[in-house]
Amino acid sequence: MNSDSESLQHQFLDWLLTDNVKTCEHSVECEEIDGVENFFNEAATSKSSQQQLGGTTPQTFQLGEIPTVQERFQAVLKRRLQIQIQDQPPLFPWETQLTDYPDFADEPSIALVPSWGWMAQQSKLNLPIPLPERVFRQLLEQCQALLTSSVPLGAKLVQVVESFFPDESQTLNDIAGLVLRSTYRSVDALETMPDIQSDYSDLRPRQQMALSLLAAKQLLENLTLTLSSTTPVVERQWLTSAGTLNIKVECQSVGKLTKLLVQAELPAKGIVTLQGNGTLATAQSSIPEILSVELYCRQLSQIYSLEVEFPEIDQQPLLFVISYM
Repeated sequence: MNSDSESLQHQFLDWLLTDNVKTCEHSVECEEIDGVENFFNEAATSKSSQQQLGGTTPQTFQLGEIPTVQERFQAVLKRRLQIQIQDQPPLFPWETQLTDYPDFADEPSIALVPSWGWMAQQSKLNLPIPLPERVFRQLLEQCQALLTSSVPLGAKLVQVVESFFPDESQTLNDIAGLVLRSTYRSVDALETMPDIQSDYSDLRPRQQMALSLLAAKQLLENLTLTLSSTTPVVERQWLTSAGTLNIKVECQSVGKLTKLLVQAELPAKGIVTLQGNGTLATAQSSIPEILSVELYCRQLSQIYSLEVEFPEIDQQPLLFVISYM
């Protein structure tokens, strides 16, 4: 019974994610068919009316002259468009008036702004379609703000996503329950994800909720490193615009003390800070290398925070939580 229930929940979540696409395809197909039928119906009606009048439609041009008329019409249209563009050149979406740009950027003030450094990690998430950068960025910020919260995971998911869907708490709770029971747990299960040929903005609200909750669940899992007596070592990777950040967390016994050791392989110059149990350890590097930080205590506390900062990538550090069960 439990297996059947999980299968049914899985199928329902698949349907929830793919329902809109099928509906859209059906509606487009119907519009195309209706359009063709209306065209032939109008043509048939027109022909029938002419036959009823008993007359024939006079032809202004001979068949051999039609291509010449078409070519002249296209030439006139092209010339008018060129004149209009010269008089009123089109603007980019961010422009309010015509602006002259240099042939190349040789000053930092006009250099191109790099993309958000933490965005690259989205390619490692198990999602049917990518999220817009604005949505992914806000989800990550909300996840980091709630990492140390003691509320259950389901409540965290709703709190992370609810700012996108105000006054939809009950619907979010229902879909969050499905997400928690789904089998979408790792990149290895990509083949189980439904195929959605659409953009996030084209999805229906319930589908956007399901997709956002799936992303929030995986982000929280990626940002949480859980140690235990049976799992004393945990590793994690996070893809950045500068390369992959590799983190290894290890719990070691040193006499009567316990040591929490963190090794971070940085793809760029950065700062690593480990904090918890009233103590703090930090290390920084001006080049890509492996940094180590460690804390000693008589007994591990429940929660430690690990911040990794890359000044060249983003001013906001990436926050991880280390918990000991």
